[in-house]
Amino acid sequence: MRRARKSMSQINVVPYIDVMLVLLVIFMVTAPLVNPGEISLPSVGMKLAAPAAPLEVTLATDGTLWLRDRETPASAVKVSRDELVERIRAKQAKDPDQPVVIAADRSARYEDVLGVLDLLQRNGARKVGLLARPQAS
Repeated sequence: MRRARKSMSQINVVPYIDVMLVLLVIFMVTAPLVNPGEISLPSVGMKLAAPAAPLEVTLATDGTLWLRDRETPASAVKVSRDELVERIRAKQAKDPDQPVVIAADRSARYEDVLGVLDLLQRNGARKVGLLARPQAS
């Protein structure tokens, strides 16, 4: 008489252990042979240059222009349009990274502000921007 076959409910893990041990040996042999990449770190002793204080061009309501150099303690000087261009050119000839900001009175015409901005840009002034002050709350 023949016995009925029972289904096997166990898993044979011996082949998996063999594969795991072979992989472990491969990794252990190859790990010392791999060279890590070289990293070029920045040096600590580098000196950072402070940004230059901007030249401030103020446009009053009546259309007059005032130039103030924030690097000097002197107050703003009233200038004509030609003087403004010459002074900014002279300052930027010494320091090409010298920024220029235009500060206009709140009630000044927008067209006048754009006229000054266009005048500076047409005459080769670099780094020209507009100055805005935040509202007090």
